[in-house]
Amino acid sequence: MADLVDGASLHLGFDETRTKVVLRTIADHREDLVQLAGRFHSSTQFGLLAVSVDLDDLLVRLNAIGTWPDHRGVEWAPELADLVRGNVQDAAAVKARIETPAQNGEVPANEVLTLLGPDWKADLREFQRRDIAKLLALQHGANFSVPGAGKTRVALAVYAAQKTQKKVSRLVVVCPKSAYESWQFETGECFQYPLRTHIHDRSLDAWAEVLIINYERLDRSLGTLAGWLKSAPTMIILDEAHRMKLGTRGTYGAACMALGPLAYRRLILTGTPAPNGAKDLENLLGFVWPGHGHRTVASAIGGGDLAYASRVLRPLFTRTTKDELGLPGMKTRVRYVSMPPLHAEIYSSLVGNLSGETARDDLRSLGKTALRLLMAATSPALLLEGASKYEPLAYQVPPLEIPQTGSLYTLMQNLPSYELSPKYKEAVAIVAENARKHRKTLVWTTFVRSLTTLEKLLEKYQPAVIHGGTLDRDEQLRRFREDKNCMVLVSNPATLGEGISLHQVCHDAVYVDRDFMAGRFLQSLDRIHRLGLAPEVETRVTVLAARDTIDEVVKTRLDQKLEFMGKILDDPSVQQLSDLQEEPSVAGGLDASDIQALIRHMGS
Repeated sequence: MADLVDGASLHLGFDETRTKVVLRTIADHREDLVQLAGRFHSSTQFGLLAVSVDLDDLLVRLNAIGTWPDHRGVEWAPELADLVRGNVQDAAAVKARIETPAQNGEVPANEVLTLLGPDWKADLREFQRRDIAKLLALQHGANFSVPGAGKTRVALAVYAAQKTQKKVSRLVVVCPKSAYESWQFETGECFQYPLRTHIHDRSLDAWAEVLIINYERLDRSLGTLAGWLKSAPTMIILDEAHRMKLGTRGTYGAACMALGPLAYRRLILTGTPAPNGAKDLENLLGFVWPGHGHRTVASAIGGGDLAYASRVLRPLFTRTTKDELGLPGMKTRVRYVSMPPLHAEIYSSLVGNLSGETARDDLRSLGKTALRLLMAATSPALLLEGASKYEPLAYQVPPLEIPQTGSLYTLMQNLPSYELSPKYKEAVAIVAENARKHRKTLVWTTFVRSLTTLEKLLEKYQPAVIHGGTLDRDEQLRRFREDKNCMVLVSNPATLGEGISLHQVCHDAVYVDRDFMAGRFLQSLDRIHRLGLAPEVETRVTVLAARDTIDEVVKTRLDQKLEFMGKILDDPSVQQLSDLQEEPSVAGGLDASDIQALIRHMGS
């Protein structure tokens, strides 16, 4: 660690993660550093003359540095000083926008095209021009528009305007792999001379103007990306930004937060910005405006008045809703099914056993419990190991009589011989009815053995099946889209929840089960309900739930999450769904409130 320069008594600079700031002093000011550290909630002492604080904490409490007794001896690392200056300016701009949203320096939407430079050639819809104008009025921004609103094109237009003004000359796009094709297409479609793009793997194209990388590779490429960002003024875009909603607590979020301060302009894109509530939104806007984003969201939502919070936060993001896109409505419904006697007995026994073995303060244990109960609500037999992780349950048709003797475990092993899962029975009936009317159906279920079981039960309808282990994914999609005899596609939201469009051929979806992830649920709905639907098309969604099981807990929690998101975004179409992501996790998407609801279910 470098010594302080002559005359300096306090030095502030980034640590290696760029998410924390190290404050170092000299021996004569050791007590002053202790007092200063006490002003920051996140301060951590290491050694006698140094402490670290979270970057957000420093930016929120920047005035604390003014209490340092030796004003002339405060030395800032150049990169940190640039970030602080920019953050102060951003905070002032955000404050002005919140207080006087009608006087925020936006250009009229009909003049947006004049800002994009002579190389721009793509058409822009009215709502896209409106969104671009709003985003250009702030140094950084967020676009929370629904799928089909053209967020990629809007983001490239913002980049074009900044490039025309010579404020940036490069672009970094962080996105899922499924979005690569869209970014490569749009960078060619929007400009007279296609932008030179490079998908970052192990090499780096030094001449590329647009560098595209996925979230999974981000953490391993921090050094390379940091150097690329610092070598020229750069704009960074996080596409499907909800993937870093854990902020510095998650691998994706920590990597994004480390890179963000190096970019001249930051922009996030996601249609599901708060899938689990306020903390997600805090972390997303904390990337856009370090320090100020967290504080603004927490302050707006803290009082509990979501209508007020929406008015406060609305100037900070843009959103095109499904209503604005002119999409026809979506008919959503829950269909409750009752467990047959043996299924109900096994489920009840499992709840009792799991509640006894689960530590209530152990998130990992609770997460595994939630996943087991989700399986058991569909069929307890899913909990038992098969010959392989893909082996379907072997249902007996017609079912055998349940024997009067035998352990509950033995009965669970042979459950498919005695009873058909009521959810599978209902799903098959819905698919059959749709097929009779020449309507294709998309069936969602979380677990792989559930997928393969449905594949077998729906064999008559020549199902396409896609899960994480599917090798011929494109062929399965082609069959579902083009083969008139393939009447059903079975998949799980973790695999197919993002990046594909099926609305041209399918208008019916059935959820055999759901987990606690509201964002994943919304994303999966958008596979069949998006821009391009004819006005007369009826989109129908049916959620299956087993009575007196964890399904009812999931429904209640998803309703609450969707209501929160709909109110914050001022989007009635999301609120209507409340009648009813980085993050592969054994916790199944649980947050603190989910855990409380799960514990209540297990104790009932």
